[in-house]
Amino acid sequence: MSEYTNFETNAIRHQSQRSQNSEHSVPIYATSSFVFEDAEEARAMFADEVAGNIYSRYSNPNNDEFIQKLCLLEHTEDGIATASGMAAMFCSIAAFVGQGDHIVASRSLFGSTHQILTRLLPKWGISHTYVTINNLEEWGKAIQPNTKLLFVETPSNPAQDLADLEALGQLAKKHNLLLSVDNCFATPYIQNPADYGAHIITHSATKFIDGQGRVLGGAVLGKKDLIKEVRFLARHTGPAMSPFHGWLLSKSLETLAVRMDRHCANASALAKTLEAREEVNWVKYPFLSSHPQHELAKKQMRQGGGLVTFELKGGLEAGKKFLDALKMISLTANLGDARSIATHPASTTHSKLSEEERNAVGITNGLIRISTGLEHIEDIKKDVLEGLLAANA
Repeated sequence: MSEYTNFETNAIRHQSQRSQNSEHSVPIYATSSFVFEDAEEARAMFADEVAGNIYSRYSNPNNDEFIQKLCLLEHTEDGIATASGMAAMFCSIAAFVGQGDHIVASRSLFGSTHQILTRLLPKWGISHTYVTINNLEEWGKAIQPNTKLLFVETPSNPAQDLADLEALGQLAKKHNLLLSVDNCFATPYIQNPADYGAHIITHSATKFIDGQGRVLGGAVLGKKDLIKEVRFLARHTGPAMSPFHGWLLSKSLETLAVRMDRHCANASALAKTLEAREEVNWVKYPFLSSHPQHELAKKQMRQGGGLVTFELKGGLEAGKKFLDALKMISLTANLGDARSIATHPASTTHSKLSEEERNAVGITNGLIRISTGLEHIEDIKKDVLEGLLAANA
């Protein structure tokens, strides 16, 4: 339950208890372990009879503050911080499936999540079926007697397709399955999957939550009984977030709302500009009226997010010319930064997929993804337009 009514206030005012030094800003707890008052307290903590910090691989005040704050914003009961977004994705799946189990997942997934499902989990006898993200009938038909988990990221990376969260929540409930949602692109400021029946929410905090390209981090959130399973896995396999990163990410949440407002405003303006350009075949942005799921976006998202995807008419060669002509926008393997970033997914983030697999989720050779930063929108548009002219030359 929220401490305050409004998102921004919870993001700023939830803090760990002050120490005897009465600090205004929570200090960094750079310690590997914590001291017990006596032998009985040590025994009780290891027996889970009393709460407390034992070892920073298990918990740390900085990581706890980050997670407690994120739980408030995502409307969940509990959570755990991890060293990276992919550690969170793996833990959110591996904690709930075992040999002989089956997963139904949208085929529109981040490249590394695809590798977990296709290369790693089969080693332990865990199978999956891919479905079209926005085809509920496919989701239903793919469910098998041994299915344990439905997994989706929405909006999808990079095609910007959406899953109907309410419909998937109802499907999971009907079949007594867990619904896990990667909410990295939307962030809790834009979308709250738990409100629609999601049991597990994952984040790569490296992206918009940090917002400045400084640190790696991840989070898995959900109900206490489910997070208990994730915590057991993480405690004994060690994907722990560093206290310094927990401290930074908790601070980052304080500005998430104002940053996302600017990201979304810039992305919306850029998307509208791109729609009018003859060098572009199509533009995908959830809050554009031309998006095929525009009404669904308006229903389950508060704004359209900070990413814009479009296809250049010239294909791969045009894409290379476009990227090489950019002067301000960065070419780097990240998104959600204060700096705008351009990516060619077919040759980078999704290059390990076959061309057939990429085409199945709309990743063509001419597709470009822009993560709009916090620069002035006119400077972003100027750089993009110069890139379009070069692509068409």
